[in-house]
Amino acid sequence: MVLMNAVAVGQARGDTAPLSAASRPTMAHQPSMPRAAQATSVNVSLADAVALGLRRNRDIRRSYLQRVAQKFDLQVAEAFFSPRLVLGSQHREQRSSHDRGRELSVAPKVTLNNEWGTMFSLSWAQRFNQAQKGGHKQQRGLTFEVIQPLLRNAGHDVVTAPRRRARLSEHSHRLGLQASVAQSVTQIVSAYRELLKAQEQLRIVSDALGRSREQLKVNDALIAAGRMARVDRLQNEADLAYQELNAEQAAHHLASSRRALLQLLALDLSTPLRASEELTATSVEIDRDQALEIARQRQPGFLQQRIALELAEVDLLVAKSQQLWDLSLVAGAEQARDAWSSDAKRGVDRRWSTYAGVQLEVPIGDPGQRQRLVSAQVAVDSQDLLHAEAQQSLEREVGDAIRTLQAHWRQYEIALRSRSLSQRKLAVEQQKLQAGRTSNFQVLSFEEDLRRSENAVLNALIAYLNAQTQLDERLGTTLDSWEIALND
Repeated sequence: MVLMNAVAVGQARGDTAPLSAASRPTMAHQPSMPRAAQATSVNVSLADAVALGLRRNRDIRRSYLQRVAQKFDLQVAEAFFSPRLVLGSQHREQRSSHDRGRELSVAPKVTLNNEWGTMFSLSWAQRFNQAQKGGHKQQRGLTFEVIQPLLRNAGHDVVTAPRRRARLSEHSHRLGLQASVAQSVTQIVSAYRELLKAQEQLRIVSDALGRSREQLKVNDALIAAGRMARVDRLQNEADLAYQELNAEQAAHHLASSRRALLQLLALDLSTPLRASEELTATSVEIDRDQALEIARQRQPGFLQQRIALELAEVDLLVAKSQQLWDLSLVAGAEQARDAWSSDAKRGVDRRWSTYAGVQLEVPIGDPGQRQRLVSAQVAVDSQDLLHAEAQQSLEREVGDAIRTLQAHWRQYEIALRSRSLSQRKLAVEQQKLQAGRTSNFQVLSFEEDLRRSENAVLNALIAYLNAQTQLDERLGTTLDSWEIALND
């Protein structure tokens, strides 16, 4: 479900971020990089602002850097069932009261674990010993061993629990990246609209200031014609000073809003950025049940809570397995060859052996095992409660977001009607003033009403557009609305 018009925007050229092109969020549109030296002001559309933010926003880049370590955690868990080779060697110089010599040993070992808990190990060892009086000794041996747990750490679900946990965590981390990017996009869109709002407020104040100056000229003409008392001019002068103050405040707010957006885009704060988007809106009808179903399937925070419950259940499964006795089948085979030589004698000894049996380990008096089980069970119960709370919160947030969206649209329609009436009322009153049928004070009052209604229209429109963006974030559809690919 897309609540806003999908705007295709994309990567800008010339980025120096330490992230490869395959690990950045991307969009289809190619934005132009603002350059302060090229023009007095730089026009930037909302699509360009979002695209620049995806490339340069520091929060997004930091989230992608964190993904490097998170992905490696998954690789480690996946490699648990791959063969592992350990190379060991040792060299020692020996000296005693009756002899001296040196010893060199090499002992590589390969281990392999399968998904049913079976552990295979194959090791080979060779040792060389040379002594002045004892002569030369050489020992060589090969050992193969198989261990199959029967109780503790046995079974496919228990053995693969770490890998499943890592995969669930990876899914949660990816959802976290999605939420982080969506939140940054929402911040950029809101900051862009705040800049638009500041520009429009400055325009409204400038128009009001112009009307005040024109009204002052009209009053001077009426005073010159003897149709207005000179003392009434003070009202216009006070209104003009008030409008100049409003213009100064609006200019300050515009500069502050521009810097806030530039910081989110990680651009030079002195860049003369100007929002070029047109402020328009259309009514959007939202089905609450459909929106709630989309949120259950797409909202990152809600899905992360569901994954947290699954992780707790995996931990409980492992904790229950740890309560069992450590009973395992053991089998193996060994082959060894010893050779020695000295001034007195030399010889070779070969031998081999096999074994099979059962090994048992029973922990007694260890409350830590029971503690882990109790903690895991409490964690599952707590996550059940949190999941139920998350479901209710999701219903409330989606419902509130839809009602807020609808309320802002109604406010926008009322504000439009109020502005139209204020414009007509002021025009009529100005005509009556020229005809001497009303007072200057009444005209100034109607002028103030028009300014308030224009600001009300602007505030209601910005609030409605932001409510659309907030609803997208609540439903987890922000990336789809902007056609953003995470490239993770």
